Amino acid sequence: MKFIVFLLMFLLSGFVFAQEEEDDDADDSGVLQYVGVKDCRRCHKKVEQGEQFKIWSESAHAKAFETLKSEEAAKIAKEKGLTVAAHEAKECLQCHATGYDAEPAMLGKKFSVEEGVQCETCHGAGSKYKKKKIMKSRELSLENGMTAIFVDDGSAKKQCLECHNEKSPTYKEFNFEESWEKIAHPVPKDKKD
Repeated sequence: MKFIVFLLMFLLSGFVFAQEEEDDDADDSGVLQYVGVKDCRRCHKKVEQGEQFKIWSESAHAKAFETLKSEEAAKIAKEKGLTVAAHEAKECLQCHATGYDAEPAMLGKKFSVEEGVQCETCHGAGSKYKKKKIMKSRELSLENGMTAIFVDDGSAKKQCLECHNEKSPTYKEFNFEESWEKIAHPVPKDKKD
Protein backbone atom coordinates (compact mmCIF):
# COMPACT_ATOMS: atom_id res chain seq x y z
CA MET A 1 0.00 0.00 0.00
CA LYS A 2 2.81 2.43 0.87
CA PHE A 3 4.39 1.69 -2.48
CA ILE A 4 1.17 2.62 -4.33
CA VAL A 5 0.83 5.86 -2.38
CA PHE A 6 4.48 6.69 -3.08
CA LEU A 7 4.08 5.86 -6.78
CA LEU A 8 0.96 8.04 -7.06
CA MET A 9 2.70 10.93 -5.32
CA PHE A 10 5.70 10.55 -7.61
CA LEU A 11 3.57 10.51 -10.76
CA LEU A 12 1.46 13.43 -9.58
CA SER A 13 4.50 15.54 -8.72
CA GLY A 14 5.93 14.85 -12.18
CA PHE A 15 2.68 16.02 -13.75
CA VAL A 16 2.62 19.18 -11.65
CA PHE A 17 6.22 20.06 -12.50
CA ALA A 18 5.67 19.28 -16.19
CA GLN A 19 2.56 21.48 -16.19
CA GLU A 20 4.39 24.33 -14.46
CA GLU A 21 7.30 24.01 -16.88
CA GLU A 22 4.93 24.03 -19.87
CA ASP A 23 3.17 27.13 -18.57
CA ASP A 24 6.45 28.95 -18.00
CA ASP A 25 8.06 28.15 -21.34
CA ALA A 26 8.46 31.17 -23.59
CA ASP A 27 8.52 30.88 -27.34
CA ASP A 28 11.90 29.46 -28.38
CA SER A 29 12.20 31.98 -31.21
CA GLY A 30 13.10 34.70 -28.70
CA VAL A 31 10.35 36.94 -30.07
CA LEU A 32 8.62 39.03 -27.43
CA GLN A 33 5.04 37.77 -27.27
CA TYR A 34 1.72 38.71 -25.73
CA VAL A 35 0.80 35.85 -23.42
CA GLY A 36 -2.71 36.85 -22.31
CA VAL A 37 -4.47 37.17 -19.00
CA LYS A 38 -4.51 33.44 -18.25
CA ASP A 39 -0.76 33.54 -17.67
CA CYS A 40 -1.01 36.69 -15.56
CA ARG A 41 -3.92 35.27 -13.57
CA ARG A 42 -1.84 32.37 -12.26
CA CYS A 43 -0.07 34.62 -9.77
CA HIS A 44 -2.01 37.86 -9.79
CA LYS A 45 -5.29 36.43 -8.52
CA LYS A 46 -4.07 35.93 -4.98
CA VAL A 47 -5.08 38.18 -2.10
CA GLU A 48 -1.47 38.53 -1.00
CA GLN A 49 -0.61 39.79 -4.51
CA GLY A 50 -3.35 42.43 -4.47
CA GLU A 51 -6.02 40.50 -6.46
CA GLN A 52 -5.01 42.27 -9.66
CA PHE A 53 -6.83 39.74 -11.86
CA LYS A 54 -10.11 40.16 -9.97
CA ILE A 55 -9.89 43.95 -10.21
CA TRP A 56 -9.27 43.71 -13.95
CA SER A 57 -11.94 41.07 -14.61
CA GLU A 58 -14.59 43.21 -12.90
CA SER A 59 -13.59 46.31 -14.86
CA ALA A 60 -14.88 47.72 -18.14
CA HIS A 61 -11.42 47.01 -19.59
CA ALA A 62 -12.08 43.27 -19.42
CA LYS A 63 -15.24 43.75 -21.48
CA ALA A 64 -13.84 46.35 -23.90
CA PHE A 65 -13.72 43.98 -26.88
CA GLU A 66 -17.23 42.67 -26.21
CA THR A 67 -18.66 46.20 -26.28
CA LEU A 68 -17.58 46.35 -29.93
CA LYS A 69 -20.13 43.64 -30.70
CA SER A 70 -23.04 45.67 -29.31
CA GLU A 71 -25.80 47.36 -31.30
CA GLU A 72 -24.49 50.74 -30.18
CA ALA A 73 -21.02 49.92 -31.55
CA ALA A 74 -22.53 48.81 -34.86
CA LYS A 75 -24.43 52.09 -35.07
CA ILE A 76 -21.31 54.15 -34.32
CA ALA A 77 -19.28 52.18 -36.87
CA LYS A 78 -21.91 52.83 -39.51
CA GLU A 79 -22.06 56.56 -38.65
CA LYS A 80 -18.25 56.73 -38.92
CA GLY A 81 -18.39 55.10 -42.36
CA LEU A 82 -16.48 51.99 -41.33
CA THR A 83 -16.75 49.18 -43.87
CA VAL A 84 -16.26 46.39 -41.33
CA ALA A 85 -17.89 45.56 -38.01
CA ALA A 86 -16.63 47.54 -35.01
CA HIS A 87 -14.93 44.45 -33.53
CA GLU A 88 -12.91 44.13 -36.75
CA ALA A 89 -12.07 47.81 -37.30
CA LYS A 90 -8.59 49.00 -36.36
CA GLU A 91 -10.10 52.40 -35.49
CA CYS A 92 -12.04 50.69 -32.68
CA LEU A 93 -9.62 47.92 -31.78
CA GLN A 94 -6.78 50.35 -31.06
CA CYS A 95 -8.50 51.20 -27.78
CA HIS A 96 -10.60 48.10 -27.17
CA ALA A 97 -8.09 45.27 -27.59
CA THR A 98 -4.51 44.51 -26.69
CA GLY A 99 -2.32 43.22 -29.50
CA TYR A 100 -4.92 43.78 -32.22
CA ASP A 101 -2.23 44.90 -34.69
CA ALA A 102 0.68 42.77 -33.50
CA GLU A 103 2.58 40.56 -35.90
CA PRO A 104 1.35 36.94 -35.66
CA ALA A 105 4.73 35.88 -34.22
CA MET A 106 4.05 38.18 -31.24
CA LEU A 107 0.83 36.40 -30.28
CA GLY A 108 1.37 33.57 -27.84
CA LYS A 109 -0.62 30.32 -27.98
CA LYS A 110 -2.96 31.35 -25.14
CA PHE A 111 -3.36 34.99 -26.18
CA SER A 112 -6.69 36.29 -27.46
CA VAL A 113 -7.50 39.77 -28.70
CA GLU A 114 -10.99 39.15 -27.31
CA GLU A 115 -9.59 39.58 -23.78
CA GLY A 116 -9.98 43.31 -24.37
CA VAL A 117 -7.80 45.84 -22.61
CA GLN A 118 -5.77 43.50 -20.46
CA CYS A 119 -2.60 43.44 -18.40
CA GLU A 120 -0.20 43.70 -21.31
CA THR A 121 -1.83 46.89 -22.57
CA CYS A 122 -0.14 48.76 -19.74
CA HIS A 123 2.65 46.38 -18.77
CA GLY A 124 3.91 45.26 -22.20
CA ALA A 125 4.06 41.86 -23.87
CA GLY A 126 4.88 39.40 -21.10
CA SER A 127 6.62 36.37 -22.55
CA LYS A 128 10.04 37.38 -21.27
CA TYR A 129 9.07 38.63 -17.82
CA LYS A 130 6.21 36.28 -16.88
CA LYS A 131 8.28 33.65 -15.12
CA LYS A 132 7.95 33.70 -11.35
CA LYS A 133 11.70 33.91 -10.78
CA ILE A 134 11.80 37.09 -12.91
CA MET A 135 8.60 38.61 -11.52
CA LYS A 136 9.96 38.31 -7.99
CA SER A 137 12.39 41.08 -8.87
CA ARG A 138 11.10 44.41 -10.10
CA GLU A 139 14.49 45.12 -11.66
CA LEU A 140 14.56 41.82 -13.57
CA SER A 141 10.95 42.30 -14.68
CA LEU A 142 11.77 45.70 -16.14
CA GLU A 143 14.94 44.36 -17.77
CA ASN A 144 12.82 41.66 -19.44
CA GLY A 145 10.29 44.00 -21.00
CA MET A 146 7.74 44.82 -18.33
CA THR A 147 6.51 48.37 -18.53
CA ALA A 148 5.87 50.13 -15.25
CA ILE A 149 3.41 52.99 -15.05
CA PHE A 150 2.98 55.24 -12.05
CA VAL A 151 0.50 57.80 -10.83
CA ASP A 152 3.22 59.97 -9.27
CA ASP A 153 5.19 60.61 -12.45
CA GLY A 154 2.14 60.98 -14.70
CA SER A 155 2.90 57.90 -16.81
CA ALA A 156 -0.35 56.18 -15.78
CA LYS A 157 -2.46 59.19 -16.74
CA LYS A 158 -0.60 59.54 -20.04
CA GLN A 159 -1.27 55.84 -20.79
CA CYS A 160 -4.98 56.22 -20.02
CA LEU A 161 -5.34 59.35 -22.13
CA GLU A 162 -4.17 57.48 -25.20
CA CYS A 163 -7.73 56.14 -25.42
CA HIS A 164 -9.80 58.13 -22.95
CA ASN A 165 -9.85 61.30 -25.04
CA GLU A 166 -12.03 63.36 -27.38
CA LYS A 167 -11.20 61.13 -30.37
CA SER A 168 -13.50 58.47 -28.94
CA PRO A 169 -17.03 58.68 -30.35
CA THR A 170 -18.41 57.82 -26.90
CA TYR A 171 -16.12 60.16 -24.96
CA LYS A 172 -17.36 61.43 -21.64
CA GLU A 173 -15.30 63.71 -19.44
CA PHE A 174 -12.43 61.64 -18.09
CA ASN A 175 -11.48 62.11 -14.47
CA PHE A 176 -8.19 60.28 -14.09
CA GLU A 177 -8.16 60.19 -10.28
CA GLU A 178 -11.67 58.68 -10.03
CA SER A 179 -11.00 56.23 -12.84
CA TRP A 180 -7.67 55.17 -11.39
CA GLU A 181 -9.32 54.30 -8.08
CA LYS A 182 -11.56 51.83 -9.93
CA ILE A 183 -8.65 49.93 -11.48
CA ALA A 184 -5.76 50.53 -9.08
CA HIS A 185 -4.10 47.24 -8.26
CA PRO A 186 -0.80 47.80 -6.49
CA VAL A 187 1.22 44.96 -5.11
CA PRO A 188 0.96 45.02 -1.30
CA LYS A 189 3.82 47.00 0.28
CA ASP A 190 5.24 43.89 1.96
CA LYS A 191 5.71 42.26 -1.47
CA LYS A 192 7.68 45.13 -3.09
CA ASP A 193 11.46 45.12 -3.45
